[in-house]
Amino acid sequence: MTPAGTPAQAPPTNWLAAFPIQPATEAVEALRQGWMELALRPRPDFNPKTKEGALTKRLKVYVENDVARRRGLLGMWAAEDIIGDVDPVTGAMIQERRTDIVYGWNDATRSMKLVFEFKRLGRQKGHRDHYLQDQGLGRFVTGIYSRRQAVAAMVGVLLDPEPDVVPPIRKALQQADLATALRLRKTAAGFAYARPSTLFAHADFDTEHERDAALALSHGTIRISHFFFSFGYPTTTWKQNKPARNGKKQVR
Repeated sequence: MTPAGTPAQAPPTNWLAAFPIQPATEAVEALRQGWMELALRPRPDFNPKTKEGALTKRLKVYVENDVARRRGLLGMWAAEDIIGDVDPVTGAMIQERRTDIVYGWNDATRSMKLVFEFKRLGRQKGHRDHYLQDQGLGRFVTGIYSRRQAVAAMVGVLLDPEPDVVPPIRKALQQADLATALRLRKTAAGFAYARPSTLFAHADFDTEHERDAALALSHGTIRISHFFFSFGYPTTTWKQNKPARNGKKQVR
């Protein structure tokens, strides 16, 4: 039987010492608080059917204008921050991408851009693949998200109960082909992920990924903390069909 995760381990001090964990934690907690407040009850323009981009824009604005001020955060928030490269010969954009939410912070000696990539998540395999592959987690591995950053965050927005969504994601990460594609660096105990998170108290687990030198800091990897946000009321992707001709309802 494969263990579900690994006990908490101290992150390697060679990169953690340079990472501003306190302001990162403050940003994570502000985002969590903003989500819990907005998602507490059904709202016409913030609910499980709201498109992903609309959810993140509204969450960013609410956190920046309200929650961050209440908590005294001094960093900069952005939604759909444009990243990429410019061809110096033609002036054309190369690999233009937009990150969902980013929190930027710096002091006299350190800086960070903590990217939060959101994905709406139901119980379906298609949702899981979208979260784990090139349009989700893969953007932090072979894509250009969080270049030369030590830490980033994936945020799953739960459309079904957590037990139906999150354990299958953890199980998928143990598959050899996916681990290879995501360039997973196993924990010291040999697991695909660290659970509980070694960085943030409210993350479900962390994964660590090797990156090309042009994308990574000197230690060669990026640590991704995985969060799962739920709405404050029951949600499901199951659809109840209209009554069949025999008068019995069919559920799928």
